[in-house]
Amino acid sequence: MTNAMSLPVGTPQGADDEMRELLLGAIPALRAFAFSLTYDLDRSDDLVQDTLVRAWTKADSFTRGTNLTAWLFTILRNLFYSEQRKRKREVEDADGALAGRLTSLPEQEIRVEMREFQEALNDLPFSQREALVLVGAQNFTYEEAAEICGVAVGTMKSRVSRARGRLIESLGMNGTDEIGADAFTRAALGPPPG
Repeated sequence: MTNAMSLPVGTPQGADDEMRELLLGAIPALRAFAFSLTYDLDRSDDLVQDTLVRAWTKADSFTRGTNLTAWLFTILRNLFYSEQRKRKREVEDADGALAGRLTSLPEQEIRVEMREFQEALNDLPFSQREALVLVGAQNFTYEEAAEICGVAVGTMKSRVSRARGRLIESLGMNGTDEIGADAFTRAALGPPPG
């Protein structure tokens, strides 16, 4: 995917060339997190763009020297929830008919495994899936993930633990030693961060 994201023209107070570079450098992580929330490339790119615009215009509220990625993830997450509240009136694909028409049969074993993993991940409650993506795939510490989600560290640890347990069970594994070659799966089901 090309880096077609851009920042608004003009420099608000607190925004400078250094902030611009930091924001642009965070795009890959923002895209991954947005996609884990939306499962839609176009929608996730829109969410990332909105996050970058919000961060750029509110750059003066960011405290230099703190975790920029956590700040950006918090903005993205808040935008996502705002968007979800607006979308509640839209037609949902409750029976999966629309989603079923968009799938194709995998051509390789790794695709089958990834699809099974993605389905198991989708079946997790949102709070557990979000926690697992932040800690397992994005490598945030429990403390950083808890701050992003606005919950206690113990709650975050519990969500990650329950999510990992449910994924292992859903995938018919006996434990993390059966994890395949896929990096996302290894990260999600692997040991908790140090």
